Order: sequence, then structure tokens, then C-alpha cells
Amino acid sequence: MKLGVLAVGHKPPAWIAAGCAEYIKRMPRELPLSIVDIKPEARGSKNREQLLAAEKSRLSVALQGYARTVVLDERGRDLNTVQFAGLLEAWLRVGGDTAFVIGGADGVDERLKRQADDSLRLSSLTLPHAMARLLLCEQLYRAVSIVRQHPYHREG
Repeated sequence: MKLGVLAVGHKPPAWIAAGCAEYIKRMPRELPLSIVDIKPEARGSKNREQLLAAEKSRLSVALQGYARTVVLDERGRDLNTVQFAGLLEAWLRVGGDTAFVIGGADGVDERLKRQADDSLRLSSLTLPHAMARLLLCEQLYRAVSIVRQHPYHREG
């Protein structure tokens, strides 16, 4: 099973890219993680719906080949780390590559949200998109360590 983070946005700061690269490197060979940068739509005179529709088109192309789509959204399911690990473990049993979608500055198109298999929230706090990318990479690594009973995650 492969994991992909499809992130709409501009190139992240070097320290974010380095942090993501570190967690990508730590992932087990049988569960590789990659980040796919999706170019945001130029604002110009376009309204929010037009921007989101254009980004949805780019995301739809990038989502081809993934069996499961999970949109990160402020109104998504709120899981703790152990619950997230349980969800990852269930996906591993079923199989199928999984894509996590991080929208751009205006969010994610509503139709794409409805088509997604799941919607999760990373935090009740508002996060910069680059920070959400790093946080997701770390939480995926942490979830794998819980599933494999590796001591990275300490409960209590």
C-alpha cells in the first residue's frame, strides 16, 4: 500500500520540506509515503468557486490510481492518534493506495469532499497549509509506529 499527500500550494519553506523528508525516509518500505505538490490556481478575477473548480481538476488527475481518498478538512472527523493508527491498520488489512488531500488557501471543492472516502481534521486550530503537511507526515509515521508496536509513540 502506498500513501500520498496531495497538497495544493506553493513550495513550502525549507524546514517544512526537510521535516517531511525525514518522516518519508522513516516510513517502512512496504508503506511508502510521497508528497505531490498541486499548483494552486492564480487568483486574478476568479471567484472562490472558480478557483476551487480549477484546483479540483488538478487534484482529480493526481488522484488517479489511488483507491482511497481522504480529505483534510476543519469539519472532518476528529480522531486522536491511537484512533488514527487503528484507521490506518484497517486500511492496511483492506489494501489500496491512499491519498490525503490538503486543499489550498480556499479549501477543497465541495464535490471533491463529497466524493472522498473520508474526511479528517488535524486540529481545531487553524494551521498554515505547509504546517498541515508536516503534521500529517509525522502523524502517519506515528500511526505506523503504533501499528508495529515501535516505541516512538509513548502513551500515558
